[in-house]
Amino acid sequence: MLELKNISYQVDAEGQQRDILHDVSLTIDERFVAITGPNGGGKSTLAKVIAGIITPTAGQILLDGEDITGCSITERAQKGISFAFQQPVRFKGLTVRDLITLAAGRDITVSEACAYLSEVGLCAREYIGREINASLSGGELKRIEIAMIIARGTKLSIFDEPEAGIDLWSFNNLIQVFEKMHEKLGGSILIISHQERILNIADRVIVVADGQIRAQGNREDVLPELLADGATCSVLTDKL
Repeated sequence: MLELKNISYQVDAEGQQRDILHDVSLTIDERFVAITGPNGGGKSTLAKVIAGIITPTAGQILLDGEDITGCSITERAQKGISFAFQQPVRFKGLTVRDLITLAAGRDITVSEACAYLSEVGLCAREYIGREINASLSGGELKRIEIAMIIARGTKLSIFDEPEAGIDLWSFNNLIQVFEKMHEKLGGSILIISHQERILNIADRVIVVADGQIRAQGNREDVLPELLADGATCSVLTDKL
């Protein structure tokens, strides 16, 4: 279980302190949680604070009761937090098998690595030996990144706008992958997204705007309110 207590994050903007997050408190213990809201509202900053990429100005972060506020991104990864960026990193010289093996944290067989690729809908024979370079599309990279997270089997897996920069076919496959993860993964999945189709498969939806939590609850309660609000409805884009 993840707990955020009175989290704030400020940056210096032209000599003045600007609040990006202000007094955010929440608990995440469901299997699948989605965070949505307008651009610039603080969603990605909140995800980076949880992952340890950004240190909050104030507040406390607890993972299963342990205070991890001062832990680095590496220490948090060791404690069971995974983070997938909007644009997955390309590692020149490393193969798909290398990355999955590194993610697993142990020597795994080719058949094990292939099984993880199959989980995300990739033909293992075609991908296992491929180098992580420009020949892979954005959708392929994102599914490989998800295969790595499945191999890690972490307590909390964070995805920052996984739909960014991919085509319709890849997006449809990502939805299927997340549905499978929801069914099989033991930990919690936290997704930052504008996509209504992703929000529709979440157990809980949290709306972040102006650095604060504006609404939260199950999707049946939160989504109708978002869609009914003409000013807020624009956050639920479904361009793919």
